[in-house]
Amino acid sequence: MSTMSAPLSPGFVNGDVSFWYRSLGLPVPGDPLGGDIEADVAIVGAGYTGLWTAYYLKKARPSLRVVVLEKEFAGFGASGRNGGWLTGALAGTPERYAKTHGPDAARRLQRSMFGAVDEVVRVAAEEGIEADIVKGGITTVARSAAQAGRLREDLAWQRDWGWTEEDVRLLPPEEMDARLRVNGAVSATWSPHCARIQPAKLARGLARAVRDLGVEIYERTPVTEIARGRAVTPHGTVTAGHVLRCTEGFTATIPGHHRDWLPMNSSMIVTEPLPEKVWDSIGWAGRELLGDMAHYYMYAQRTADDRIAFGGRGKPYLYGSKVDERGHTHAWTVDALWDLLTSFFPAVGSSRVAHAWSGVLGVPRDWCATVHVDHTTGLGWAGGYTGHGVTTTNLAGRTLCDLVLRRETELTALPWVDRRVRAWEPEPLRWLGVHSMYRLYRLADARENRGMTRTSALAKIANKITGH
Repeated sequence: MSTMSAPLSPGFVNGDVSFWYRSLGLPVPGDPLGGDIEADVAIVGAGYTGLWTAYYLKKARPSLRVVVLEKEFAGFGASGRNGGWLTGALAGTPERYAKTHGPDAARRLQRSMFGAVDEVVRVAAEEGIEADIVKGGITTVARSAAQAGRLREDLAWQRDWGWTEEDVRLLPPEEMDARLRVNGAVSATWSPHCARIQPAKLARGLARAVRDLGVEIYERTPVTEIARGRAVTPHGTVTAGHVLRCTEGFTATIPGHHRDWLPMNSSMIVTEPLPEKVWDSIGWAGRELLGDMAHYYMYAQRTADDRIAFGGRGKPYLYGSKVDERGHTHAWTVDALWDLLTSFFPAVGSSRVAHAWSGVLGVPRDWCATVHVDHTTGLGWAGGYTGHGVTTTNLAGRTLCDLVLRRETELTALPWVDRRVRAWEPEPLRWLGVHSMYRLYRLADARENRGMTRTSALAKIANKITGH
């Protein structure tokens, strides 16, 4: 790929959390914890996982005192920075969940993910959360012969795991063209199990809903220690029967959890609002989500105000599991994303980049999510969503709720509950492994784009390096 310099709007912003918050205005963080308190449940992290868990706990048992502790403001992390994909895709592969619980359990987890998409839509409507939700599904395109081969293999694999024609189907050329005209696309699939959202609106609305239920959210309150029966902060200690860690990509910053989940960076750009003539050339009237079959993959949405929000990997990992909290994005990443965006949609070249930002997602060593509550210690957690957190957090929140309340339900029997995963390797092995993986992915894509008809062996080597 030959990278061109991205044209920037006069008001271009890099970082400052995300464009999603820029369009709303950054919230003023609420009051910090004012001293030692007692609660039934203390939740560390006011992202989607923590907020959904608090929501379902208070709905199930209104008498519970539920306290949420947040270092910045509710939705500051990945919950307010993601691509707005409310997708039914699994965080991980069914094969890995099936190893411990069997294929039927893995299929139940997949069906639960499909249902979680509709559950988020339902709750948003019930609670009056206006989050620009459109359930238009997802179109996945192949733009080379090798990608087309993987698309066919992926479709056959999904059929083997119980996805029916109603769950995913190959688009005939005329329907592909009618839906969304991607330059160079040779084939595509469509699935209904995905909805577009505005991430910050969902986070803000969910925080409001849980506060209305009586949940206490203390912002500007970093947690310095999580231990049996307590969460310690500079402003006081919360003593609670259950303490739940819901920190996803920021988990590596918590003492004792440095190697649990890798904080992987993902970056996004968003265009200026596009004129009608550009949309006439692109289509995209159904506002479905868009992904592709490249190894160094992209993700995109058409926003409510007719921009394109377009994401990809950028600099995937910072040495020592460091986290850039403000979301600054390197110039070469902005340029690379713009280059890829305009290769998908050449007509967008008349626009400019209005905002760029980055966020971190949590990646376990086996790339599969986990939910856990230990009633002996009262400690619990959920996370490791590998980029599928917008939907998975809802399922995790409902599952944590049932586990805390000691309910035996279909959710607590899912194969991600109590899943144990080994820690990531120490540095410099983590840095070398991740950067080698993505370097090989980029090389594999470049080779495939030059006419290869099969998946490059470099991508297979990359998968072996990190267990992807």
